[in-house]
Amino acid sequence: MGGVRVERHIGFERLHNFRDLGGYRTVDGRTVAWRKVYRADSLGKLRGADWERFLGLGVRTVVDLRYPWEIEAKGRVPEAQRFRYANCSIEHRPYDQAEIDPALDPWRYLADRFAEVTEDGHSEIREAIEIIAGDEGPVVFHCTSGKDRTGLIAAFVLTLLGVSAEQVGEDFAVTELATERLTADWRAAHPGRELKWPGYGRAPAAVMELVFADLTARYGSVRGYLGQRVGITDAVTARLRDRLLVA
Repeated sequence: MGGVRVERHIGFERLHNFRDLGGYRTVDGRTVAWRKVYRADSLGKLRGADWERFLGLGVRTVVDLRYPWEIEAKGRVPEAQRFRYANCSIEHRPYDQAEIDPALDPWRYLADRFAEVTEDGHSEIREAIEIIAGDEGPVVFHCTSGKDRTGLIAAFVLTLLGVSAEQVGEDFAVTELATERLTADWRAAHPGRELKWPGYGRAPAAVMELVFADLTARYGSVRGYLGQRVGITDAVTARLRDRLLVA
């Protein structure tokens, strides 16, 4: 993966997939601003030097995309009262990726789970995007691994900003740089279990291509889905662009 992708990662000891959404070019020639919006794996892992580095980013708003029971078990961002904190649980049908049948087409399987999220979680998706559009300071949104739920919100934000589908797929695939560490964390947390699915922790662009094709087939385009099903208004899109795009 190219150097610019590596530069997106902000190095933490315990977080493996914390990165900046800045730098992508839009179809009208503008650029997504750096240091304005971040995507991440679980901020409940922040400790010590990681915590100090996180505070140094000046984050004002945290959007936690996990289930409430995940937050209860693993913790939310430390000192959550320091931030505007919102729990927008966009996934409604939990599943265990470690137990996925290895014989299944892995990318089609994940795209089908994403399709469930896009239908079930439309209200929470709208809330998350509106928060990202409305806050003045840096925002971070995250789930557990920073891969699927986080990847979906990142894809929608970038699409609304006017970033091409190809670049959206590339951003999704940057998680592949963290796959090895995410898998190692799973094995350390589950010493008595077998990791059955060889695709665990993977995030190829092909998954997002399938998701976008599915939404286009149902709603005419990804923007059509965001307007018709999610309810993202032109005003929210304009606010998002005003906040996150630079010439």
